Amino acid sequence: MLLHYLALGDSYTIGEAVPAAGRWPAQLVVRLRERGVAIDDPQIVAVTGWTTDELSSAMDAASFAPPYGLVTLLIGVNNQYRGRDAGEYRDEFARLLRRAVGLAGGHASRVVVVSIPDWGVTRFAREQGRDPAQIAQALDAYNAIARDETGRAGARWVDITPISRRHPELVAEDGLHPSAQQYALWTEAILPVAAAAVK
Repeated sequence: MLLHYLALGDSYTIGEAVPAAGRWPAQLVVRLRERGVAIDDPQIVAVTGWTTDELSSAMDAASFAPPYGLVTLLIGVNNQYRGRDAGEYRDEFARLLRRAVGLAGGHASRVVVVSIPDWGVTRFAREQGRDPAQIAQALDAYNAIARDETGRAGARWVDITPISRRHPELVAEDGLHPSAQQYALWTEAILPVAAAAVK
């Protein structure tokens, strides 16, 4: 039976500034197929710049075909970038996570949440004169919330933030978004968790 895969997120999920094949959801499908998993190409609901509430609104208008054998969720960087309240993020993220579990047929174990990468280490952040320590602190707080809500929901968590911090040079031409090479490193981290989710 062919598994259906839904990827929810923002620029990091749609792969801003990289070819479609370079996006990590696309790379993940290739790697899962190499492991013998019969999985469809990802259905991606993600747009650069989306916050949690904007993703939620887009989901209201999207056409879904549940249950999905795998759902991934990576959202929140634009909440942080716009200076949104962390408590607001918790509420909206928790609602998105409940929707993700519903789309996975009520199986929280099929939902994989990916942490927010640290854009503060990028050339873009330097050129904007942004404080990398302040960005890191804010993103750590957001990721702590997401990890907590993921555990509470019984979903799966993958922390790719350290990868983004170790490889600030692996960015696309825009100097902000990850390159396909960095997404490949994320995929390595996500793969075993996603493989367990689809078992």
